[in-house]
Amino acid sequence: MFTGADMLKTTEAAVVSRVALRDVNRVIDEGILPDGFFTLDDGRHVLASACTLISFYFESARRLTSEERLFAIRAAGPRLRRSGALAFPALLKEDWTVRDGFLTIDLAPFVRRATERLDRLAAALDLVVSSSDILGGAPVIRGTRIPVHDVAASSATGIPLERILAAYPELDAEKVELAVIYAEAHPPRGRPRRGGELPKGSVIIADRRVPRRRKV
Repeated sequence: MFTGADMLKTTEAAVVSRVALRDVNRVIDEGILPDGFFTLDDGRHVLASACTLISFYFESARRLTSEERLFAIRAAGPRLRRSGALAFPALLKEDWTVRDGFLTIDLAPFVRRATERLDRLAAALDLVVSSSDILGGAPVIRGTRIPVHDVAASSATGIPLERILAAYPELDAEKVELAVIYAEAHPPRGRPRRGGELPKGSVIIADRRVPRRRKV
């Protein structure tokens, strides 16, 4: 279980906040996220409690102006920082209503959703292990030799869950979902494979070339 004071990698914060990685970097670079909610030492890291503010800023963009969103973040920020050492479920008991004249904003739904996604991230981190004795240290599903990124890649390409489970009998739907979360929070290192490069061990079963049709 995470507390609000736990530090997350920016990729992890993006998963919990349900935004793109560039958006996490944006709230840091543009001063949207108040000081104290992130650190630039040894790479960028974000407080877990900041995910509430990040998701609120982008999810409410269609209904609130930038000034209104920034007001809510500045108003709720100090309280989140003071409550940072608490586990997130404890934060749900507090009143997260922010008022400014006729404007009333309730941040409680964003705190709740951040809590739920942090719990899923914690479960995903617990599911995956890495050891130099197993596949050279590649992250695998605990208790198996199944690379977590292979499972996530299968899901990302649209392979039905039934086929994935048939290929990996040791898994179930829950573990596949957590594998996807882990892979999003911890993307594989290195450059993506070029489009024309076959995976290692692949066998060409046909080499028929189809000419491209010319437009008339």
